[in-house]
Amino acid sequence: MVRRSRWASRLDAPDLEHVLGSMQERRYAGGACIAGAGQPVEHWMALIDGFAKMSVASEGGRVSTLTGVSAGVWFGEGSLIKHEARRYDVFALRPARVALMPRRTFEWLRETSIAFNHYLQELLNARLSLFIGALEHERLLDTDARVAHCLASLFNPELYPDAPRHLQVGQTEVALLANVSRQRVNVALQRLQALGLIRIERRGLTVLDLAGLDGFQASLGAEVVARDARAPRHA
Repeated sequence: MVRRSRWASRLDAPDLEHVLGSMQERRYAGGACIAGAGQPVEHWMALIDGFAKMSVASEGGRVSTLTGVSAGVWFGEGSLIKHEARRYDVFALRPARVALMPRRTFEWLRETSIAFNHYLQELLNARLSLFIGALEHERLLDTDARVAHCLASLFNPELYPDAPRHLQVGQTEVALLANVSRQRVNVALQRLQALGLIRIERRGLTVLDLAGLDGFQASLGAEVVARDARAPRHA
């Protein structure tokens, strides 16, 4: 998994072997906390296999899911760079194996590899775009479009370079990622399937038309903006 990572392909062979020699692996059961908010961050992490979610929780117990984490996705670089405690939780939604790069190796790469630093810039920019897009869609789009955005976001080429068209995610997991009820997700998925954008299967779903999912979001967003522009404004 490390060798297939985009940043690893930019390293010289001796540097990559040095990195591989420092890597660790841990296993987590479904529902387990992979990384907790407020904890010191001592590793850069990636899922070898499995599926997880990043989320934040209020003091009152309300939970908001930020994004999904699938196999091959690296996370935690921001807290490592800023030397701060983790600001979100990461929970395994199904059994997962996690690769861990120690802080010392991460810092060594930052100090010695221009290519690695370029990768980090690209990754942070892609993650920023993801969260800005999520905020935009949550404010402007209806529930069906938010579910479409949730699914389409799992195919961001900068964050999920090896994402397969078949996603082993259930309706409960999609509901957590889209921050809507499971019942409402079921309605949205049925609509997306009727439009030929996805195919619902026994174990997950298959995306048939990724561009169509993006277009579905864009068209609904344009309708909302146009409707708001036509609406009378009151003092």
